[in-house]
Amino acid sequence: MNQAVPGRTIGRHFAAACALCLLAACAGTGAGSGGGELKTASDQTATEKRANIRLQLAVGYYQQGKYDIALDEIKQAINADPGYADAYGMRALIYTAMGQVPLADDNYQHALRLAPGNPELANNYGSFLCQTANRPQEAMRQFDAALKNPTYKTPVSALVNAGMCSLKTRKLDAAERYLLDALRYNPDLPAVSSGLARVYFERRDYQRAGFFVNRLTEVSKLDNLSADALWLALRVQRKLGERSMEASLVAQLRRRFPGSPEYLAYERGAFDE
Repeated sequence: MNQAVPGRTIGRHFAAACALCLLAACAGTGAGSGGGELKTASDQTATEKRANIRLQLAVGYYQQGKYDIALDEIKQAINADPGYADAYGMRALIYTAMGQVPLADDNYQHALRLAPGNPELANNYGSFLCQTANRPQEAMRQFDAALKNPTYKTPVSALVNAGMCSLKTRKLDAAERYLLDALRYNPDLPAVSSGLARVYFERRDYQRAGFFVNRLTEVSKLDNLSADALWLALRVQRKLGERSMEASLVAQLRRRFPGSPEYLAYERGAFDE
């Protein structure tokens, strides 16, 4: 949308954030009425404004988990403006959350046919292809297309997603490159520290892995870390001999995720799997 990779839950967080990015892009897509001018909010027709309002309502319902209502709002947005690429992109996000994978794929493809240069759509589709459809090679093409667009306002999103997707296929050099680029955009993003910790753990460079685990726990409370992030941090601290920190992470994993694959791996001592 699984391997024990820090991106497992991060992908979902970025999907929700990208739903909001769609709204920011809505007013700026298409060509203006004057020669060589970009279209802005003041150029929108009444029909386009109605469609945009419906899309905003759909985003709100999507964030509340009210997917049926969100789909109905999207349907009305598309009825008002059948060429509204962002509406199809939003519908793809909703279908993904509902587990309707083929329908989500169809809507992403249709959205990108309507707006082939839209970097938000390309990033969202890439995340879907990697995390949900398990088609990482196709996903990387979408991330790179988004990153090549000079108008992309949130490239850190595609950089993190590309880094996590590279980790999924164990392409550590590519993952490191994407995530270090993301670090330059936002050094305090937990996903970046988690991903780089994974890269260096896989390389058995435990000192560097420990550096990014410490950054992760500085910028994100332990109570906010996912099971896979806790498991990674626990194993890094174990390798470094930091027993008190390891014990704290074990306690978090036991309390919050007692039935998780990560805690079961801890119980059987699978620290190097």
